[in-house]
Amino acid sequence: MAGPALDEAASDAMPADASTARRGLVVLALAGALAVVCVASIVLGSQRIGPDSVWAGLVTGEGDAGAIVRDMRIPRTVVGLAVGAALGIAGALIQGFTRNPLADPGILGVNAGASLGVVVGLAFFGVASASGYIWFSFAGAIVATVLVYLIGSAGGRAPDALRMTLSGVALGAVMGGVVAAIGLLNPRVFDSMRSWNVGSLTAIAADAYTVLPFLAAGIVIAFCLAPSLNALALGDDLATALGSRVVLTRILSIVAVTLLCGAATAAAGPVAFVGLMVPHVVRWMVGPHQGWILAGTLFAAPLLLLAADVVGRLVLPTGELPVSIVTSVIGAPVLIALVRRRNASAL
Repeated sequence: MAGPALDEAASDAMPADASTARRGLVVLALAGALAVVCVASIVLGSQRIGPDSVWAGLVTGEGDAGAIVRDMRIPRTVVGLAVGAALGIAGALIQGFTRNPLADPGILGVNAGASLGVVVGLAFFGVASASGYIWFSFAGAIVATVLVYLIGSAGGRAPDALRMTLSGVALGAVMGGVVAAIGLLNPRVFDSMRSWNVGSLTAIAADAYTVLPFLAAGIVIAFCLAPSLNALALGDDLATALGSRVVLTRILSIVAVTLLCGAATAAAGPVAFVGLMVPHVVRWMVGPHQGWILAGTLFAAPLLLLAADVVGRLVLPTGELPVSIVTSVIGAPVLIALVRRRNASAL
């Protein structure tokens, strides 16, 4: 990767759409909004609990209110924070190292690969917990990412955004079909993956914390790559001239995306559109600097996911709506709007 001076030069070469102070205020505003949504995630739910009972549950953990708050809502909020941040950061990384502003883990087939890995673990290896099938999720994610990257860079050329997008959609469809076929042919697997496959923050419950170290590692790698991604946005040749190690940057990006998508999919199942929408919106607010995009996404992505989860708890008179359904309803019109934009926030 580039040295500090060269990375700073590459960052300075990027167009500045907003001042540092304004970017900082945007990130702080997102962090404040996330704090509010976290409180809402603990207080609100399909079962009505008064503020006094919520507070008593937090302090003492006794009674039905305490069990709901401490054993269900707090873990659900923590998993939402981690999974949202992971999907958002993974989307920002993919958009950065492919220079494709419409790329995300779903469109490039990474989530489908992780899902296929989990289903293979369930069907053929008898795993039944996050600690068991997280490795299968990682394997599926890295296979999908590498295949899409190889197809997109076929012929020894730099990865082509259109080829990578088309190959990701095709591979995702194939892997999704295999997942459906395994589920239909194996009733036990179908029952095990029924709630997980729709994308929910409650699908794994107690052992969801197993994935948190992997998510943290992926986020750390992503922030370390920010200067090199700034250089890469200028083109491979110029990035190399500035001292950036282009191949190493892409390899480490793939490692980070695999950690983030593999762990997030293992914890919550496939959740669509978060990795596409959030980096794009953050880029509108803070400009094309990858460090600020990652910082804003770190707060904005879990903000969206937790808000969607709260909406899913309240929108139905009885029961809950899985979070992935809510994000898809939000994400579809956003994707249409992005496609209709001429510049699509080009990188």
